[in-house]
This record gives sequence, C-alpha cells and structure tokens, in this order.
Amino acid sequence: MRRRMGTFHVGCRVESTIERLRGERLASLLVDTGSEYTWVPKRVLERIGVAREKKDATFVMANGQRITRAIGFAIVRVGRFFTVDEVVFAEPGDLLLLGARTLEGLGLVVDPRRKKLVAAGPHPAAAA
Repeated sequence: MRRRMGTFHVGCRVESTIERLRGERLASLLVDTGSEYTWVPKRVLERIGVAREKKDATFVMANGQRITRAIGFAIVRVGRFFTVDEVVFAEPGDLLLLGARTLEGLGLVVDPRRKKLVAAGPHPAAAA
C-alpha cells in the first residue's frame, strides 16, 4: 500500500522589507514543496507596500496553463522563523502557497507524518 504525503496549511505574517511594521497575518497558506514561490494575495501585498519588482514572470500551472504574475520582495514569518524572499502577487482564484524557496530560507522542512513544519537544523557550510 502506497502512503500519500497529504497536504496541510500554515499561518504566516508577511511584512514590507522597507517598513517592517507594515505587515499582515495570513491565516492559511498551503505548504507546497512543489511550488518554487510563495503566493500572497495581491491586495495584501499592495496594502503593506510591497512593490512589483518583476512585472511579467511566467508560471506554468498544474494543468499546463501558462500565466503571468508580478513578483515583489517581502519578509515572511512562520512562528519564530523569518526570511526575505520573492513573493508572487496572487490574483483572485489563485492558490495561496508557501513555496520551497521560502521554506529553505526559513530553515524549515516538512514533517509528512505529523503534517507540520519543523526546523531543518544547521545550515551546511564549506570547510576551509
């Protein structure tokens, strides 16, 4: 019998990199290690002052459809962990995702058995 990993959601806080007090809590993002980027509602990013830095990034949806979205820079916090990352300005109808790049920056990995995020441990470094 093949065991499925399953899906789960986490809450996070997204903040402006310019004015860190400008931020907003998101109750639920789908943890998606298959998505490179984190997708946040464009209205949230606009409200907290995140600028569109890359205006026409192309993405391929799971059904093969190609779409374009803007990308900006934001601070993403999950619990006590935080990172600065590129985030996608999600349009209405887009899934809200916590992607692999952000997870790596946060230093978190997926624990599939408990369906939660856990600390990845020390970051690897090159020896002298």
